[in-house]
Amino acid sequence: MRAVLRAHDVRRSFGTVEVLSGVDLEVSAGEFVTLAGPSGSGKSALFAVLSGFDTADSGDVLLLGEPMTEHPSWSDCAVLPQVMGLADELTVAENVALPLRLRGEEPTARVQALLDELGIGALGDRYPTELSFGQRQRAALARALAPRPRLLLADEPTAHLDHATVPLVLGLLRRAADEGAAVLVASHDEEVHEAAHRRLRLVEGRVTAGDLTR
Repeated sequence: MRAVLRAHDVRRSFGTVEVLSGVDLEVSAGEFVTLAGPSGSGKSALFAVLSGFDTADSGDVLLLGEPMTEHPSWSDCAVLPQVMGLADELTVAENVALPLRLRGEEPTARVQALLDELGIGALGDRYPTELSFGQRQRAALARALAPRPRLLLADEPTAHLDHATVPLVLGLLRRAADEGAAVLVASHDEEVHEAAHRRLRLVEGRVTAGDLTR
């Protein structure tokens, strides 16, 4: 499999605290990989570096063989952060269509199809502030999936979901990998880890290999 994301000896400190202590990881096209670790272990800090939102103090992050840029295109790297990052001035459908418009495409039926699959198809004309946290999270996932990114990074994508909705999200994440994306998900949810191909663990600032799941 072709590596889409590579990180080597990534280090990041905040003040005198070294949060990332030489992280090495690789995620290939077609893989759904999860990252486990206790709260405060640095998962969100690592995702910020891997997505280009933050810069490592040292080490390398490569996306498709090239150094990660500060603002990669949505088609190359789409991110679902814990804060979700939806634009409150846009409707749900407009938020989901935004990555497509940014690359010069008119929204297609894919926007509505994603909303329908995530159970929020009737909410496209609403604004994010009119949705529950779980509905916003699903809208943010639809936005990340819309441009069919080569790399998808999702930080706790099931944190605000009810139990019945989790399989919908996991199905879409797994399908993105089946269609060739490299998918990396940070989660505390055992159900998420069980759906993945591989599990990694972040322990004392380093990533260690976990179990092969499927």
